[in-house]
Amino acid sequence: MINQNHPFHLVFNSPWPIFTGSSVLTMLIGTVNWMCTKSPTMMNMGLLLTIFNTSQWWRDVSRESSYQGYHSNLVMNGLRWGMILFITSEILFFFSFFWSFFHSSLAPNLELGLMWPPLGIAAINPFQVPLLNTSVLLASGVFVTWAHHGLIEQNNKIMNTNMMVTVVMGLYFTSLQAWEYWESSYSMSDSSFGSTFFLATGFHGLHVLVGTIFLLVSLMRHNLNMYSLNHHLGLEASIWYWHFVDVVWLFLYSFLYWWSY
Repeated sequence: MINQNHPFHLVFNSPWPIFTGSSVLTMLIGTVNWMCTKSPTMMNMGLLLTIFNTSQWWRDVSRESSYQGYHSNLVMNGLRWGMILFITSEILFFFSFFWSFFHSSLAPNLELGLMWPPLGIAAINPFQVPLLNTSVLLASGVFVTWAHHGLIEQNNKIMNTNMMVTVVMGLYFTSLQAWEYWESSYSMSDSSFGSTFFLATGFHGLHVLVGTIFLLVSLMRHNLNMYSLNHHLGLEASIWYWHFVDVVWLFLYSFLYWWSY
């Protein structure tokens, strides 16, 4: 670590913030263009550039935190609070979907047939694929916690095995969710029920996919000796995020599946 008389990390000039912002803007404009012209070229290009730029940006952050030793305890505490605030913002994001859901379901209007689910919509059986997905996510939370204890105990076998099991479970959940969408008898266009259902569960599925990648990257960083007993904030952040995804799914299952059935 370089000699300095303060505990803060003054980052060097980096091209990744402006590159990432430009690629995200390209992706969003491309998404609007795809909706209007049915041409996904610009959207796909923006998505690929966003993935590339963010991966390079996070690669630099990983190097600064591990090999270069720029992340002091104060810096890590700031990053820890940043992750907490990020998860808080995600809670409010999903709160809006639940607000919309209860606004429509507790007092269904004439357009919905004065009933919930609306007339003509056959809700998905919560005791089949959704219950299996619930079991998978809850079990994955146990395995990822076990992996964390493996790191604390400096047992690489327990850490690697349980992290890999968690990643596989995340991919399994995503595949089951995709199959459920494919077999669904209603779509996003079918009243407010379809809109809230697919938006809420779809964004949750996206979070599961992001969380799976987050955990996989943490596993790779562990095998590159970037984590230690007292310095593994990246792993902790990925585990917090995964538990957040678990809790959100419990609310989704309780209200959008079981209560609406």
